[in-house]
Amino acid sequence: MADEKIQKQKVKKKAGKDGFYEVSAPLTSVKISLYGNSPESFDGKVVKLDLTKSLRGKNFELCLKVKNQDGQLSANPTKIILSGSYVRKSMRKGSDYIEDSFEILARDYIARIKPFLITRRKVSRSVRNALRLASRKYLEAHIKIRSAKEVFSDIMAGKIQKTMSQKLKKIYPLALCEIRAFELVRERTAEEVSKDKIEKVEDEEFNEGIDKE
Repeated sequence: MADEKIQKQKVKKKAGKDGFYEVSAPLTSVKISLYGNSPESFDGKVVKLDLTKSLRGKNFELCLKVKNQDGQLSANPTKIILSGSYVRKSMRKGSDYIEDSFEILARDYIARIKPFLITRRKVSRSVRNALRLASRKYLEAHIKIRSAKEVFSDIMAGKIQKTMSQKLKKIYPLALCEIRAFELVRERTAEEVSKDKIEKVEDEEFNEGIDKE
């Protein structure tokens, strides 16, 4: 009986042994290792990564939520933020900045996005408003046909910012065109996604009818 108790204690100690556990994060090349006593202990935890080195000096912080599935740990992005210090360094005297914050639809998530623009020189209020509205229109059109993971990837690669800057320079050239923050609010329901598909089909049919006329 005593031997049986000792054996159980040894098994319990072995199962709860502390160590490093690797986490798979496909969106980033940064290796993630978490220290703990079991994969289960990390389920639902949030990990923050400084992407400054991997993005050549651009101070992005990426937040990822860890998920445990049969002992395998993976991390999916929930938020990306451009540091305040990077924004302040980019600002210059004799220029204006335009910022915005609004909820936006991706294919699978509702998110909040914060574009941030800096003009090369001082501009009028009407120009600032035009830039704000044009950036919102572009982002809504770009993001609604992409998954949240694709949006995170595009922001990290600078694709969204580059294309948006090219479109906005028709209104006024920019010294900086960035996404200050992109954060998931909630996952969209199957009904919401299905409704989008129906509306898309109806729009295509409507446009085809106009073309035939």
